[in-house]
Amino acid sequence: MANQAIIAKKEEIVNEITERVKNANSVVLFDYRGLTDAEIVDLRRKLRESDSSYKVYKNTLTKRAFDKLSIKLDNCLQGPSAIATSQDAVAPIKVLADFAKDHPALELKGGYVDGKETTLDELKELSKIPSRDGLLTMFAAGLMEHVKNVAICLDLHSKNLEEEK
Repeated sequence: MANQAIIAKKEEIVNEITERVKNANSVVLFDYRGLTDAEIVDLRRKLRESDSSYKVYKNTLTKRAFDKLSIKLDNCLQGPSAIATSQDAVAPIKVLADFAKDHPALELKGGYVDGKETTLDELKELSKIPSRDGLLTMFAAGLMEHVKNVAICLDLHSKNLEEEK
């Protein structure tokens, strides 16, 4: 029979995974086999810069945590898996997808984004979305275009009024 201390430790890890997933808007499972230590350190740094993190757990413990949360990602838990989490729904996906372009050993498996299971194809689509800062810049540029047009229109209108006098 299993030692009570081991069972308690496993239950603690399952609870840790459950809390990480519950508190994250984005959970991405990926295969890290084939990456060197230096590459893993670089990946951790890039994830940290985007306010994301990753950790490696045993698949059986991850499956228990997912079962607690009614998440069906069993197909992603084949072979070694790391879990990247973040409050930003797109940040870890973008970092991992960009990192995978230069490091083919890294393979995305699937995820759980904004409360729904996400396939590999959906992760690839999400990785193409510009960052929050990029979206805000595009929004501001769109607004500035209208302001510029209004300013030109008012200037022309004032010149027309001056000519009529």
